Amino acid sequence: MDVALKKPSDLAADEREAWAEFVANDAALASPYFALDFAECCEEVRADTRVVTVRENGVPVGFLPLHTGRFGFARPLAGPLGDVHGVIGEPGRPVDLMAWLKGAGIPIFLFHSALASQPAFRPHALGYDGGWIIDVSDGFDAWHENRRSINSKIVRNIRTRFRRLEEAEGGHRFTMHDTRPEAMAQMLAWKRAQYSESGVFDVFSVAWTRKLLEAVLRRRSDTFWGVCSSLEIDGRFAAVHVGMASERLVQYWFPAYDRDLGAISPGLVLMVESARRAAEAGQKGVDLGPGQFAFKKDLATCQVGLAGGYCAPAGWAAAARKTVLDTSDWAHPERTGQVARLTGKAMRKLNRLTGFYGV
Repeated sequence: MDVALKKPSDLAADEREAWAEFVANDAALASPYFALDFAECCEEVRADTRVVTVRENGVPVGFLPLHTGRFGFARPLAGPLGDVHGVIGEPGRPVDLMAWLKGAGIPIFLFHSALASQPAFRPHALGYDGGWIIDVSDGFDAWHENRRSINSKIVRNIRTRFRRLEEAEGGHRFTMHDTRPEAMAQMLAWKRAQYSESGVFDVFSVAWTRKLLEAVLRRRSDTFWGVCSSLEIDGRFAAVHVGMASERLVQYWFPAYDRDLGAISPGLVLMVESARRAAEAGQKGVDLGPGQFAFKKDLATCQVGLAGGYCAPAGWAAAARKTVLDTSDWAHPERTGQVARLTGKAMRKLNRLTGFYGV
């Protein structure tokens, strides 16, 4: 086994071809997060973007894109902005994750949303979560009927919101590929106001995060492209989503909306309309990412299992385990008491900050 650590832009032609083939042949790698285009977008904005490349008998057999960090703590591609990640390789081929990382000179790999279906992560996982999927592989109407049969209330709510939208003064307009700079600027303004009001860390206060969205929106290939969708009412933005897509899946990444239009729920309307357009385009679904939010549970038809934990040799294991346990909500649900909650909150904030700043 020959292991190397490379920048995405330095991959050889046969490695690029193998990457594309692995993604195309594995339904679990449908997310645009697994596209080489996305790794190259990350490289544009973060100098620590690397790919662990593995060859056997001279043939590329697998890849693990990540950020190396300054003090040995490698993290998944896009850091805290990553909703899903994993090994890109031939389905069914055994992967010794520890050996891969050792060969690449990486002492610790902290992961938070790795594909739980990949056996490589299971020996190193401390807990599991799930990413929510709106499945439109059988068409939008089939998804709608599925939701109606399980939760008729949410379907009535959606119908009411669309009726109110039709009745809104000045009319409305959906734009699924809005190239106007004003659209992204409006999303950022709403998001940053939301972060400020809620006291949550402003992810766009870090320079590379906004640059990553801009790089994604500039990128377009047959298998990857940036997405900026908008809903306007009476000529004004009511909701905007900035994300990305593959030919199989839309990644619903950064949605925001005008909260003064709560009666219409423009964010919900734009999300549902995005699912409709995805079905019309022949895509299989919309990935809403992980998180225990009511709207995700209401709209999603299934979940993709995600694992969180660490991979490190014995000498680093204690530090890695403490970092993960102290900074993950779902890796240790046994925490109780106010002191534990406060400690966990502070450590999670610290880990999030180190992830954003590439420590």
